[in-house]
Amino acid sequence: MTDSIVVTAGLTKRYGTITAVDGVAMRVEAGEIYGFLGPNGAGKTTTLRMLVGLIRPSAGSATVLGRAPGDPDVLRRIGVLIEGPGFYPYLSGRDNLRVLAKYRGLGRADVEDALDRVGLAARADDKFRTYSLGMKQRLGVGAALLGHPDLLILDEPTNGLDPAGMAEMRELITALAGDGHTVLLSSHMLSEVQEICDRVGVISGGTLRTEATVSELRGAASVLVRAEPLELAFPAVRDALGGNALLTSGGIRVDAGPDTAPEVARAVVAAGADLLELRVDEKSLEEVFFELTELETVK
Repeated sequence: MTDSIVVTAGLTKRYGTITAVDGVAMRVEAGEIYGFLGPNGAGKTTTLRMLVGLIRPSAGSATVLGRAPGDPDVLRRIGVLIEGPGFYPYLSGRDNLRVLAKYRGLGRADVEDALDRVGLAARADDKFRTYSLGMKQRLGVGAALLGHPDLLILDEPTNGLDPAGMAEMRELITALAGDGHTVLLSSHMLSEVQEICDRVGVISGGTLRTEATVSELRGAASVLVRAEPLELAFPAVRDALGGNALLTSGGIRVDAGPDTAPEVARAVVAAGADLLELRVDEKSLEEVFFELTELETVK
């Protein structure tokens, strides 16, 4: 297996005059949780459907586990949950997974292992129609886990869940990555991506705006200082940090890491000013997301 599990170049999908996905170039590395982040209708699901061979791209290329999407060898090594789980309502959770396992040439041990890993072993004999939404989503992940896939592709796995269900799903995904699975997670939930993803691709209007780690997207932290009088505090902070300070309406912003906070505090006090507040200020993923998708909002 190569380090790059998913690689796309110029991946495009058009439906007549509508371009749903426009020239996406993304890379998912082995062992990571990759967050595919974008608003509803941004092109996330269309991209995932191309990656698993459900639809053909109009242009560009993609490889999954070193092969073309839809290759039988690839399909045996990936687990997929796209657009919600679909199961027989009158069958139990266990029997639903047995049907899928039989199609894939897998045994009952694989079914029991999947049920155990998603926390449904105790309710495995209950009919699917009696499951809560969170349990249905977990069974969908269990189906994706059949056969111990190298890559899991999960499309909005927390969609429609209550806060408790969302937290359980995040814990499950983190545990799966810890067990060695690579996870490609499509989501429009900023908090979800920020909490569990190693890297993020932000898609908007069918275009991949950026691809980076969460910390890279949020940028370097700065230190915000409120002190009085400012005419004493500002020159002291500026001189202490070699001019690396900016006077703003909210106080003094220092473009440096939190390790400079003690030095800043000493400079303010030594100048005879009162230190009212000193805190680390960092962009939230939400702020970055809206900056990157602003063009789509304006259209």
